[in-house]
This record gives sequence, C-alpha cells and structure tokens, in this order.
Amino acid sequence: PATRRTKRPLDTVSEEATVVPKMKKSSDGSRQRMKAGDFDEISKEILVTATSIFRCLIVTQAPFPDGVAVEMRLAKEAWRDACKIKGANVKITPPLVKILLRRTSHVRGELKTKMHSLTSSFFGFQSGSSRDVIGHNRDLAESLKNGSAFAFKDWTSKTGLYKSELLQDGINIMWFANRNDEGVVYPKYFDPIPVEVVALVLTGIECCIDEWLQGLKENIKFTLATYASVY
Repeated sequence: PATRRTKRPLDTVSEEATVVPKMKKSSDGSRQRMKAGDFDEISKEILVTATSIFRCLIVTQAPFPDGVAVEMRLAKEAWRDACKIKGANVKITPPLVKILLRRTSHVRGELKTKMHSLTSSFFGFQSGSSRDVIGHNRDLAESLKNGSAFAFKDWTSKTGLYKSELLQDGINIMWFANRNDEGVVYPKYFDPIPVEVVALVLTGIECCIDEWLQGLKENIKFTLATYASVY
C-alpha cells in the first residue's frame, strides 16, 4: 500500500524545496523603489508578517543598531519566523532585506510622531509666540533636560525614576493601543517590557523636549546620527 507522506518541518526542508520570490516589473520594464505589492502573493504575505516581527525585534533588541550587520541578522530572523508562521519556505533576497531594513527608521519616526502631542500636553508646553510663552517653553525644556528630570514620576523633585506616566502612555499608545498592535499580536517580545524599549521611549521623549528648547516648537528628526549616543 502507498505510504502517506508527512510534512517536514521548515528547518529541515531541502534547498530544492525553497521558493524564490518573484518580483513584478513596472509597465515600462524598469524596477522602481520596491514595496510589498511588487512580489508574488505568498512572498507578500510573508513580507507583511516579517515586517511586523522585524519591527518588534528592532525595538526590543537594537533600536539604534550598531551597524548594518545587526539589522541584517534581525531581518533574517524575522523572515524565518514569518515563514514558519505562514507554513512556507520562501528564500529571503536582497530586495526583501532592503524593504525590511527601511523599517528601522520608520518605527523610530512613528514613535516620535505619537510621542509629540503626548509629551507637549503632559509637561505643559504652550503654543504661541509671545515673549512669556517662549520663555515658559524654553525654561521648561531646560529644566526637564537637567539631570534627565523627564524620566522621573515627579520631575521637579526627581523622585520615581522610570515611573513616569508619560513613559507608560508612550509604550501603550505605540504597542498596545488596539488588538492589531504589535505588542498584542506578538506578546513574547514585550513580556516583560525590555529595557531597550524603555530606553527608546525615553529617548523619544527627550527628542520631543529638544524641539522646545528655543521656546518655539521646531521639528527635530529622531535619527540614529543624532540620538544613538543619547540612547
């Protein structure tokens, strides 16, 4: 009688069983900036999942990665995990890696955007261009930066280090605001909250405070070049 074939786990699948992603070309035959929609359906599904996992790995392990090798390692790990989740064995290619690596700066920028209004309202920064408003904002920013006072629950007496409600609000709004957020979908990366995440959110708060140092709000990008040393 014919024997029934059993499905082998992904990590034992032979090289011949690996699927190579197929890329679509533009109507004129040229290759434009790559995105998920440029790949075949299975590769696209894996890429979407891998992107979320990669974002989790970056913020919990290397928010400001020390070299591209770190990002490459995390991208490959995210791709392997996504393949297992989807039950497929699709090869990760340089174009796919490039798409994933773009998410490193994206996730920092997203956090900074979400923290901006939270930080301004929490500490009481004011809009306006009067001398009093400018002086208030400048003095407040300088006092919060002095000795990293913003990291304390009570920033005036500097008590309750790392117990600021703003820190918890930032974590919640970034990763736990709804059931589709990454902290809810992939809880293993955030239970318990890694120190890297705490440090990242605090650095994002400092970036938002830096925007008020001149008294009038200015836009300061949350970049590796500027804030890796702060982190």
